[in-house]
Amino acid sequence: MTTLRSKMEGLVGRVEVNNAWRQAESFNLIPSESTPSLLVKMCEIADAAGRYAEHRTMKGSEVYFYQGTDFIRDVEIEAGRELAGFFGCENLELRPISGQMANEVVFKALVRFLVRTRPDGRPSRRLRLVLNNDLNQGGHLSAQPMGALFNYVEGDPATGKERVIHFPASKDNPYKPDPEALAALLADHRPELIVFGQSMFIYPEPVRVVAGIVKDWPERPLLMFDMAHVLGLYGAFQAPLAEGADVLTGSTHKTFFGPQRGLIAGNFPKGSPLHPLWQDIRGRAFPGSTSNHHLGTLLGLLAAAYEMNAFKPAFPEKVRANAKAFARSLKDKGIPVEGDPADGFTETHQVLIRVKAFGPGQAIARRLEDNNILTNYQALPDDETFLDSSGIRLGVQEMTRFGMEAHDFDVLAGLMADCIVRGRAVKDDVKALRRNFLEMKYCLPEREAAELAARLLRSVFPRPSLIEALAEGLRATGR
Repeated sequence: MTTLRSKMEGLVGRVEVNNAWRQAESFNLIPSESTPSLLVKMCEIADAAGRYAEHRTMKGSEVYFYQGTDFIRDVEIEAGRELAGFFGCENLELRPISGQMANEVVFKALVRFLVRTRPDGRPSRRLRLVLNNDLNQGGHLSAQPMGALFNYVEGDPATGKERVIHFPASKDNPYKPDPEALAALLADHRPELIVFGQSMFIYPEPVRVVAGIVKDWPERPLLMFDMAHVLGLYGAFQAPLAEGADVLTGSTHKTFFGPQRGLIAGNFPKGSPLHPLWQDIRGRAFPGSTSNHHLGTLLGLLAAAYEMNAFKPAFPEKVRANAKAFARSLKDKGIPVEGDPADGFTETHQVLIRVKAFGPGQAIARRLEDNNILTNYQALPDDETFLDSSGIRLGVQEMTRFGMEAHDFDVLAGLMADCIVRGRAVKDDVKALRRNFLEMKYCLPEREAAELAARLLRSVFPRPSLIEALAEGLRATGR
């Protein structure tokens, strides 16, 4: 037991140091991360976190295979309603536990759907052609053959590569598509799947353009939008389902307020040609890809959906305004910023900077980390390899939620310029600045949240003696 105590004490000490560094001493500017609110976190550790609730539709009814699931069944149904309101859609599948899994579920389901509804004499086949964003141009890994698309697209015997083509980029701005070249590409090729969405994501995707081109094809492609990075900006940035996309996927923990999960959304009414695809998506979610779908984070997702609906559109609009302000400040302070100045450099939460003049992207990202500014080195469109990155990818969503305004990002941009351009150590200044932004916004006020969190804590640990011991421990550590 002494050994166990020693190991646990060492682990707790390390966790404490990391928590303090990430939550109180550093600026997190990684675009794919965010801190959930106190109540979302508390929901994640509730009793549901250790339970199972496998279910599937059988003979028209939803059948659960465990007892004790009425509560989490109702949570899943309510979360679907909340999120349907957020996206303005009819159908939600919430069981994927990541955005990448959500994409893979759709790919699996589409292969099954095409074989069943468009027979060509073979019992099974892969997708014949897919259009997506090139990985080197900012496309997301999960939409690549080396990612979640693995094994779901045919290979070309002549080249030995998968049959995947990419959105053509504008010659004037590599972060925007070329509409004329895109129309020509679609005229020459007939993909069965078109995947919108990127991980290096600063401008809208051409959903309306593509939907207009393919709407009269005898067998039109499925239009899928991976909104992982911009899910929390839905509507303020882009509303793909209203623009012609058939299905939406995403992760719930980047610009969305949730825990780390995934989802699939769309409109598949009974009687529509794509309704069987929705049935296949449901079947590939379970039993195809998940068993236990992490019920603690599902409960947290419902709490996050409450928050997102309460602060829409204020939060996404503030994020986009802060991103544009941050980009201008960085540019004014001598750091090259990608994108078009006429567009404010970005339309999302992301800001892309080019740092090659000051050192390799990896080295600059490490220098910033050493000074408590956490970023993400990034290959830019003219880089040959990710290992020789010219850029750094920044996101303002987390620090916006901690209360930063445009003028605060201007101060941070000055510290970053000191660090990147002049090589000055700014760690102490960064820590001092971060102390101004410790209270989370766009959620219940701290005192109200703390009262509800205390109730949850007592229900998670119902032994009064344990709660008393926890309170004593907090007093002993001066909290």
